[in-house]
Amino acid sequence: MELLFQEVVAAASYSLVGLALMAVGYIVIDILTPGKLRTLIWEERNRNASLLLTSNILGLGLIVVGAIWASHGDLVRGLIATAIFGLIGIAAMTLSFVVLDLLTPGKLGEIVTCPDHHPAVWVNCGMHVAVGGMVAMALS
Repeated sequence: MELLFQEVVAAASYSLVGLALMAVGYIVIDILTPGKLRTLIWEERNRNASLLLTSNILGLGLIVVGAIWASHGDLVRGLIATAIFGLIGIAAMTLSFVVLDLLTPGKLGEIVTCPDHHPAVWVNCGMHVAVGGMVAMALS
């Protein structure tokens, strides 16, 4: 019974850290794009903004999974690593957004908020998931 309790505490703790990281990721994407994500996605049904946010969540999810896997049962160390690597992932995703914006024509923030589907958003989404995977593998 004690083992079950420890596993429940670990699952709840990792969930809270993961959700906090996803909230920070949401805020960062909201800052990087013109307008408000809540309006763009839930009211205007903007697919570009939705794809970008989804890729950010998936990338952060990979980092959280990697941190849990690498924790080897040490809950405190695992939670700290998850938070640190999650913040590194958010910073790396932000940097990838800025670098991609500098290397490509147009302003990525404007492309993301465009009401018409734009293929450049998929490139940015790929970057977010790839960066999340790279940071997650750095934990191994």
